[in-house]
Amino acid sequence: MVMRAFVLLAVFAEASARSCTPNKADVILVFCYPKTIITKIPECPYGWEVHQLALGGLCYNGVHEAGYYQFVIPDLSPKNKSYCGTQSEYKPPIYHFYSHIVSNDSTVIVKNQPVNYSFSCTYHSTYLVDQAAFDQSPYAKFSPLFRVATVHVKNGSMGTFESQLSLNFYTNAKFSIKKEAPFILETSEIGSDLFAGVEAKGLSIRFKVVLNSCWATPSADFMYPLQWQLINKGCPTDETVLVHENGKDHRATFQFNAFRFQNIPKLSKVWLHCETFICDSEKLSCPVAGDPLVSIASQMSSITSS
Repeated sequence: MVMRAFVLLAVFAEASARSCTPNKADVILVFCYPKTIITKIPECPYGWEVHQLALGGLCYNGVHEAGYYQFVIPDLSPKNKSYCGTQSEYKPPIYHFYSHIVSNDSTVIVKNQPVNYSFSCTYHSTYLVDQAAFDQSPYAKFSPLFRVATVHVKNGSMGTFESQLSLNFYTNAKFSIKKEAPFILETSEIGSDLFAGVEAKGLSIRFKVVLNSCWATPSADFMYPLQWQLINKGCPTDETVLVHENGKDHRATFQFNAFRFQNIPKLSKVWLHCETFICDSEKLSCPVAGDPLVSIASQMSSITSS
């Protein structure tokens, strides 16, 4: 009876030592966000505990999350330029961020199969944003469909990256109060100053918004043959256009004189389009307002639909 008790105690002790059941599923979930990257692997991969797995081989910051071990890169712009060994590179027009989760056991012997989960996130650098700027007809009825454009970019099987870019109008040169668009442009207002800007919300501070070019058309089609160029290679096309901020922050702003297209039947709205480059200030020399984009022009590709 005593012997049986010792056997049961030994079995219980061995079972307690195995705190997780080995999971041999070779799968990894990657969520690529504008500022953070979240990675999940099934809990107990090949018998490894969460405290035995290191992000980038350096940081033991994994936590249990509903049947997974979750690892988070909280900011793509850490003070030391790299969070837990995360690496990045720019292959025009794509930014790539790489890292891995590896087993790391300091004991004398290793009883579990070593694991190394590699993952990456990709971020497109160039986008096209559109906005119905103003209406040339005083009798137009506005539709809620003509609002800020949202850009969604998917990263294939390696995860997703979702960014919101908006082309906004403002009441004055302080760019602090947004103006509803589209708005009616009266004849008496032709030649008055209009204030616009492209803003990126939720991006890491390393990324700056750079306006490569902006132009207006009487149609929502950005390739419409009749165009009025406002900004080209980061510079204003004439003295009526003034670039305030470009490449300094998460927002680029400019102003131009109000105008109308003449003799365009059935097309009353003026649409504004901006080709926007998201510049990684840690990898590239981002141009600022007034500087031409010659230094990075070769890195930028033409706009394609995602």
